[in-house]
Amino acid sequence: MKRLSFILILLVFSCKNDPKNNGSGNIEKSEPKYFESVETEVILKDDSLSVRAIEVIGENLAFAGNNGKYGLYNSASNSWKTNTQKFDSIVPEFRAVASTANDFFMLSVGNPALLYKTGESGKMELVYKEENEKVFYDAIAFWNDKEGIAMGDPTGGCISIIITRNGGQSWTKLDCDKLPAAADGEAAFAASNSNIAIEGNKTWILTGGVKSRILFSPDKGKTWEVFDTPLLQGKPTTGGYSLDFYDENNGIIIGGDYTNPEGNSGNKAVTSDGGKTWKLVSEGKDPGYKSSVRYVPNSQAEQVVATGFTGIDYSKDGGETWQKLSEEGFYTLRFVNDSVAYAAGKNRIAKLIFH
Repeated sequence: MKRLSFILILLVFSCKNDPKNNGSGNIEKSEPKYFESVETEVILKDDSLSVRAIEVIGENLAFAGNNGKYGLYNSASNSWKTNTQKFDSIVPEFRAVASTANDFFMLSVGNPALLYKTGESGKMELVYKEENEKVFYDAIAFWNDKEGIAMGDPTGGCISIIITRNGGQSWTKLDCDKLPAAADGEAAFAASNSNIAIEGNKTWILTGGVKSRILFSPDKGKTWEVFDTPLLQGKPTTGGYSLDFYDENNGIIIGGDYTNPEGNSGNKAVTSDGGKTWKLVSEGKDPGYKSSVRYVPNSQAEQVVATGFTGIDYSKDGGETWQKLSEEGFYTLRFVNDSVAYAAGKNRIAKLIFH
Protein backbone atom coordinates (compact mmCIF):
# COMPACT_ATOMS: atom_id res chain seq x y z
CA MET A 1 0.00 0.00 0.00
CA LYS A 2 1.26 3.44 -0.83
CA ARG A 3 2.39 5.23 2.29
CA LEU A 4 0.23 8.12 3.44
CA SER A 5 1.42 11.67 3.69
CA PHE A 6 -0.35 12.52 6.91
CA ILE A 7 1.17 15.96 7.09
CA LEU A 8 -0.43 16.87 3.75
CA ILE A 9 -3.72 15.27 4.72
CA LEU A 10 -3.86 17.21 7.95
CA LEU A 11 -3.09 20.49 6.24
CA VAL A 12 -5.60 19.95 3.46
CA PHE A 13 -8.45 18.57 5.54
CA SER A 14 -8.44 21.07 8.38
CA CYS A 15 -6.60 23.43 10.60
CA LYS A 16 -5.88 22.10 14.05
CA ASN A 17 -9.00 22.37 16.12
CA ASP A 18 -8.99 24.00 19.52
CA PRO A 19 -8.68 21.33 22.23
CA LYS A 20 -12.07 22.47 23.47
CA ASN A 21 -13.61 20.98 20.34
CA ASN A 22 -12.27 17.62 21.55
CA GLY A 23 -14.78 17.61 24.34
CA SER A 24 -13.29 19.34 27.35
CA GLY A 25 -14.20 23.01 27.05
CA ASN A 26 -16.48 25.95 26.75
CA ILE A 27 -15.98 27.75 23.44
CA GLU A 28 -19.14 29.77 23.82
CA LYS A 29 -22.04 29.75 26.21
CA SER A 30 -25.43 28.50 25.10
CA GLU A 31 -28.63 27.25 26.65
CA PRO A 32 -28.17 23.68 27.89
CA LYS A 33 -29.75 20.93 25.85
CA TYR A 34 -29.92 17.56 27.50
CA PHE A 35 -29.50 14.21 25.82
CA GLU A 36 -32.22 11.58 25.73
CA SER A 37 -30.73 9.19 23.17
CA VAL A 38 -27.72 8.52 20.97
CA GLU A 39 -27.61 7.42 17.35
CA THR A 40 -24.66 5.24 16.32
CA GLU A 41 -23.33 5.31 12.76
CA VAL A 42 -20.48 2.84 12.17
CA ILE A 43 -17.92 4.48 9.86
CA LEU A 44 -15.23 1.76 9.93
CA LYS A 45 -15.73 -1.97 10.40
CA ASP A 46 -12.75 -4.30 10.65
CA ASP A 47 -12.92 -7.57 12.55
CA SER A 48 -9.14 -7.55 13.07
CA LEU A 49 -9.08 -4.04 14.57
CA SER A 50 -9.02 -2.83 18.18
CA VAL A 51 -8.84 0.95 18.70
CA ARG A 52 -8.30 2.75 22.02
CA ALA A 53 -6.85 6.01 20.70
CA ILE A 54 -8.60 8.55 18.48
CA GLU A 55 -7.94 12.21 17.74
CA VAL A 56 -10.52 14.69 16.42
CA ILE A 57 -9.02 17.01 13.81
CA GLY A 58 -11.57 19.60 12.79
CA GLU A 59 -14.56 17.52 11.63
CA ASN A 60 -12.27 14.59 10.80
CA LEU A 61 -10.77 11.77 12.81
CA ALA A 62 -7.36 10.11 13.10
CA PHE A 63 -6.72 6.80 14.84
CA ALA A 64 -4.00 4.28 15.56
CA GLY A 65 -4.66 0.79 16.87
CA ASN A 66 -3.46 -2.77 16.96
CA ASN A 67 -1.68 -4.60 14.13
CA GLY A 68 0.24 -1.38 13.42
CA LYS A 69 -2.80 0.08 11.70
CA TYR A 70 -3.53 3.81 11.58
CA GLY A 71 -5.68 6.05 9.44
CA LEU A 72 -7.60 9.25 8.84
CA TYR A 73 -11.32 9.69 8.20
CA ASN A 74 -12.52 12.53 5.93
CA SER A 75 -16.02 13.38 7.13
CA ALA A 76 -16.82 15.48 4.05
CA SER A 77 -16.33 12.54 1.68
CA ASN A 78 -17.10 9.81 4.25
CA SER A 79 -13.86 8.09 3.25
CA TRP A 80 -10.85 6.52 4.96
CA LYS A 81 -7.15 6.43 4.20
CA THR A 82 -5.36 3.78 6.25
CA ASN A 83 -1.89 2.30 6.44
CA THR A 84 0.22 -0.06 8.54
CA GLN A 85 3.39 0.85 10.44
CA LYS A 86 6.06 -1.73 11.23
CA PHE A 87 9.42 -1.51 12.97
CA ASP A 88 11.75 -4.15 11.57
CA SER A 89 9.86 -7.38 12.31
CA ILE A 90 7.77 -5.74 15.06
CA VAL A 91 4.10 -4.91 14.42
CA PRO A 92 3.34 -2.28 17.08
CA GLU A 93 0.13 -1.84 19.01
CA PHE A 94 -0.75 1.83 19.30
CA ARG A 95 -2.91 3.08 22.18
CA ALA A 96 -1.99 6.77 22.24
CA VAL A 97 -2.34 9.44 19.54
CA ALA A 98 -2.17 13.23 19.38
CA SER A 99 -1.86 16.01 16.82
CA THR A 100 -0.52 19.53 16.40
CA ALA A 101 -1.26 22.00 13.61
CA ASN A 102 1.25 20.21 11.39
CA ASP A 103 1.75 16.68 12.65
CA PHE A 104 0.09 13.49 13.79
CA PHE A 105 1.70 11.36 16.53
CA MET A 106 1.17 7.74 17.53
CA LEU A 107 2.79 5.92 20.45
CA SER A 108 2.98 2.17 20.98
CA VAL A 109 2.62 0.08 24.11
CA GLY A 110 5.10 -2.59 25.16
CA ASN A 111 8.83 -3.00 24.64
CA PRO A 112 10.24 -1.24 22.73
CA ALA A 113 8.18 1.95 23.02
CA LEU A 114 7.91 3.52 19.57
CA LEU A 115 6.75 7.11 19.00
CA TYR A 116 6.10 8.21 15.42
CA LYS A 117 5.26 11.56 13.86
CA THR A 118 4.47 12.60 10.32
CA GLY A 119 7.75 13.18 8.52
CA GLU A 120 8.74 15.64 5.82
CA SER A 121 8.83 12.82 3.25
CA GLY A 122 5.26 11.77 3.97
CA LYS A 123 6.34 8.60 5.78
CA MET A 124 5.83 8.20 9.51
CA GLU A 125 9.11 9.05 11.21
CA LEU A 126 10.35 7.41 14.42
CA VAL A 127 11.21 10.23 16.85
CA TYR A 128 11.53 8.30 20.13
CA LYS A 129 12.41 4.74 21.07
CA GLU A 130 12.77 3.29 24.55
CA GLU A 131 13.81 -0.26 25.38
CA ASN A 132 13.07 -1.63 28.82
CA GLU A 133 11.31 -4.82 29.88
CA LYS A 134 8.85 -2.70 31.91
CA VAL A 135 8.24 0.06 29.37
CA PHE A 136 4.54 0.63 28.62
CA TYR A 137 3.29 4.04 27.52
CA ASP A 138 -0.37 4.88 28.03
CA ALA A 139 -1.22 8.38 26.74
CA ILE A 140 0.06 11.42 24.86
CA ALA A 141 -1.12 15.05 24.65
CA PHE A 142 0.14 18.50 23.62
CA TRP A 143 0.02 21.83 25.40
CA ASN A 144 0.62 23.66 22.11
CA ASP A 145 2.23 23.04 18.72
CA LYS A 146 5.72 22.90 20.25
CA GLU A 147 5.31 21.30 23.66
CA GLY A 148 3.89 17.85 24.36
CA ILE A 149 3.92 15.10 26.95
CA ALA A 150 3.47 11.33 27.11
CA MET A 151 3.19 9.13 30.19
CA GLY A 152 3.54 5.46 30.99
CA ASP A 153 4.09 2.84 33.65
CA PRO A 154 7.13 3.10 35.94
CA THR A 155 10.40 1.78 34.58
CA GLY A 156 12.30 2.89 37.69
CA GLY A 157 11.04 4.54 40.83
CA CYS A 158 8.56 6.88 39.16
CA ILE A 159 5.87 7.11 36.51
CA SER A 160 7.46 7.40 33.05
CA ILE A 161 7.09 10.88 31.53
CA ILE A 162 8.63 12.09 28.27
CA ILE A 163 8.40 15.69 27.04
CA THR A 164 9.07 17.53 23.79
CA ARG A 165 9.72 21.27 23.47
CA ASN A 166 10.41 21.32 19.73
CA GLY A 167 7.20 20.16 18.12
CA GLY A 168 7.85 16.47 18.66
CA GLN A 169 11.16 16.29 16.79
CA SER A 170 12.83 14.94 19.93
CA TRP A 171 11.67 13.75 23.35
CA THR A 172 13.38 13.67 26.74
CA LYS A 173 12.48 11.40 29.63
CA LEU A 174 12.22 13.11 33.03
CA ASP A 175 14.52 11.86 35.73
CA CYS A 176 12.83 10.37 38.77
CA ASP A 177 14.37 13.03 41.02
CA LYS A 178 12.02 15.51 39.29
CA LEU A 179 8.90 13.40 39.89
CA PRO A 180 6.97 11.98 42.84
CA ALA A 181 8.05 8.48 43.72
CA ALA A 182 5.72 5.77 42.44
CA ALA A 183 3.84 3.79 45.06
CA ASP A 184 4.11 0.01 45.11
CA GLY A 185 1.90 -1.38 42.35
CA GLU A 186 1.11 2.05 40.88
CA ALA A 187 0.92 2.14 37.10
CA ALA A 188 -1.67 3.26 34.53
CA PHE A 189 -4.13 1.83 32.04
CA ALA A 190 -3.76 2.35 28.30
CA ALA A 191 -7.53 2.08 28.01
CA SER A 192 -8.57 5.18 26.07
CA ASN A 193 -5.63 7.62 25.74
CA SER A 194 -7.15 9.73 28.51
CA ASN A 195 -4.69 9.45 31.39
CA ILE A 196 -3.57 13.04 30.68
CA ALA A 197 -5.66 16.21 30.92
CA ILE A 198 -4.37 19.67 29.97
CA GLU A 199 -5.82 23.13 30.65
CA GLY A 200 -3.51 26.02 29.80
CA ASN A 201 -0.15 25.31 31.42
CA LYS A 202 -1.68 22.90 33.92
CA THR A 203 -1.43 19.13 33.53
CA TRP A 204 -3.04 16.23 35.36
CA ILE A 205 -1.97 12.58 35.04
CA LEU A 206 -4.12 9.73 36.33
CA THR A 207 -2.55 6.54 37.62
CA GLY A 208 -4.18 3.27 38.61
CA GLY A 209 -3.63 -0.22 39.88
CA VAL A 210 -2.71 -0.94 43.48
CA LYS A 211 -2.50 2.83 43.97
CA SER A 212 -4.57 5.36 42.00
CA ARG A 213 -3.43 9.00 42.24
CA ILE A 214 -3.16 12.29 40.37
CA LEU A 215 0.20 13.73 39.35
CA PHE A 216 -0.17 17.48 38.84
CA SER A 217 2.08 20.03 37.14
CA PRO A 218 1.20 23.76 37.09
CA ASP A 219 3.96 24.64 34.60
CA LYS A 220 3.89 22.28 31.61
CA GLY A 221 5.84 19.49 33.26
CA LYS A 222 8.62 21.46 34.95
CA THR A 223 7.49 20.73 38.52
CA TRP A 224 5.18 18.07 39.93
CA GLU A 225 3.17 17.17 43.01
CA VAL A 226 0.83 14.27 43.76
CA PHE A 227 -2.76 14.07 45.07
CA ASP A 228 -4.63 11.04 46.36
CA THR A 229 -7.95 9.86 44.95
CA PRO A 230 -10.78 7.99 46.73
CA LEU A 231 -11.14 5.50 43.88
CA LEU A 232 -11.25 1.75 44.36
CA GLN A 233 -7.67 0.49 44.40
CA GLY A 234 -5.51 -2.28 45.78
CA LYS A 235 -5.34 -4.65 42.80
CA PRO A 236 -3.54 -4.39 39.45
CA THR A 237 -6.93 -4.08 37.69
CA THR A 238 -8.46 -1.38 39.91
CA GLY A 239 -8.35 2.40 39.99
CA GLY A 240 -8.76 5.27 37.56
CA TYR A 241 -8.94 4.51 33.85
CA SER A 242 -9.92 7.90 32.39
CA LEU A 243 -9.61 11.57 33.28
CA ASP A 244 -11.09 14.80 31.90
CA PHE A 245 -11.06 18.44 32.97
CA TYR A 246 -13.64 20.97 31.83
CA ASP A 247 -11.58 23.92 33.05
CA GLU A 248 -8.77 24.51 35.53
CA ASN A 249 -11.00 23.67 38.50
CA ASN A 250 -13.57 21.09 37.47
CA GLY A 251 -12.53 17.55 36.61
CA ILE A 252 -13.80 13.98 36.64
CA ILE A 253 -12.18 10.55 36.88
CA ILE A 254 -13.76 7.19 36.17
CA GLY A 255 -12.69 3.57 36.22
CA GLY A 256 -13.29 0.70 38.60
CA ASP A 257 -12.20 -2.86 37.87
CA TYR A 258 -12.59 -4.21 34.35
CA THR A 259 -12.68 -7.76 35.70
CA ASN A 260 -15.80 -6.76 37.68
CA PRO A 261 -17.58 -4.40 35.26
CA GLU A 262 -20.82 -4.31 37.28
CA GLY A 263 -19.02 -2.95 40.34
CA ASN A 264 -20.21 0.63 40.89
CA SER A 265 -18.56 1.62 44.15
CA GLY A 266 -15.44 3.75 44.24
CA ASN A 267 -15.23 4.19 40.47
CA LYS A 268 -16.41 7.79 39.87
CA ALA A 269 -15.10 10.99 41.45
CA VAL A 270 -15.08 14.73 40.76
CA THR A 271 -13.01 17.73 41.80
CA SER A 272 -13.81 21.43 41.93
CA ASP A 273 -10.42 22.62 43.22
CA GLY A 274 -8.14 21.64 40.37
CA GLY A 275 -7.57 18.05 41.44
CA LYS A 276 -6.31 18.68 44.96
CA THR A 277 -9.31 16.92 46.49
CA TRP A 278 -11.84 14.50 45.02
CA LYS A 279 -15.25 13.25 46.11
CA LEU A 280 -16.98 10.07 45.04
CA VAL A 281 -20.22 10.51 43.09
CA SER A 282 -23.08 8.13 42.24
CA GLU A 283 -21.63 5.83 44.86
CA GLY A 284 -23.08 2.33 44.69
CA LYS A 285 -25.09 3.30 41.63
CA ASP A 286 -24.53 2.73 37.94
CA PRO A 287 -22.55 3.06 35.82
CA GLY A 288 -19.97 0.51 36.79
CA TYR A 289 -16.59 0.17 35.11
CA LYS A 290 -15.92 2.62 32.25
CA SER A 291 -12.75 3.22 30.24
CA SER A 292 -13.45 6.71 28.86
CA VAL A 293 -15.10 9.84 30.23
CA ARG A 294 -15.56 13.26 28.57
CA TYR A 295 -17.34 16.49 29.43
CA VAL A 296 -19.87 17.62 26.86
CA PRO A 297 -18.64 20.90 25.29
CA ASN A 298 -20.48 24.06 26.31
CA SER A 299 -22.13 22.30 29.26
CA GLN A 300 -20.52 24.25 32.12
CA ALA A 301 -19.07 21.04 33.58
CA GLU A 302 -22.60 19.68 34.13
CA GLN A 303 -22.94 17.14 31.31
CA VAL A 304 -20.69 14.10 31.06
CA VAL A 305 -20.60 11.04 28.80
CA ALA A 306 -18.80 7.84 29.79
CA THR A 307 -18.26 4.74 27.71
CA GLY A 308 -16.76 1.30 27.99
CA PHE A 309 -17.42 -2.17 26.69
CA THR A 310 -20.63 -2.13 28.80
CA GLY A 311 -22.23 0.75 26.88
CA ILE A 312 -22.67 4.53 26.89
CA ASP A 313 -23.88 6.44 29.98
CA TYR A 314 -24.75 10.11 30.45
CA SER A 315 -24.96 12.53 33.37
CA LYS A 316 -26.51 15.99 33.27
CA ASP A 317 -25.57 16.93 36.84
CA GLY A 318 -21.79 16.64 36.87
CA GLY A 319 -21.70 12.91 37.56
CA GLU A 320 -24.09 12.76 40.51
CA THR A 321 -26.70 10.72 38.62
CA TRP A 322 -26.53 8.83 35.32
CA GLN A 323 -28.75 7.32 32.67
CA LYS A 324 -27.86 4.65 30.12
CA LEU A 325 -28.11 5.86 26.53
CA SER A 326 -26.90 2.76 24.73
CA GLU A 327 -25.81 -0.82 25.31
CA GLU A 328 -23.29 -0.50 22.47
CA GLY A 329 -19.78 -0.71 23.83
CA PHE A 330 -16.76 1.40 22.92
CA TYR A 331 -13.35 1.84 24.52
CA THR A 332 -12.84 5.54 23.86
CA LEU A 333 -14.80 8.67 22.90
CA ARG A 334 -14.03 12.24 21.77
CA PHE A 335 -16.48 15.06 21.06
CA VAL A 336 -16.49 17.06 17.83
CA ASN A 337 -19.06 19.55 19.18
CA ASP A 338 -21.79 19.54 21.79
CA SER A 339 -23.92 16.93 20.03
CA VAL A 340 -21.54 14.85 17.89
CA ALA A 341 -18.70 12.58 18.94
CA TYR A 342 -16.54 9.79 17.57
CA ALA A 343 -16.07 6.53 19.46
CA ALA A 344 -13.88 3.51 18.87
CA GLY A 345 -13.55 0.02 20.23
CA LYS A 346 -13.39 -3.60 19.18
CA ASN A 347 -13.74 -4.09 15.41
CA ARG A 348 -15.20 -0.65 14.72
CA ILE A 349 -15.16 3.13 14.83
CA ALA A 350 -18.43 5.05 14.94
CA LYS A 351 -19.90 8.51 14.77
CA LEU A 352 -22.25 9.24 17.66
CA ILE A 353 -25.07 11.76 17.30
CA PHE A 354 -26.69 12.74 20.60
CA HIS A 355 -30.31 13.84 20.72
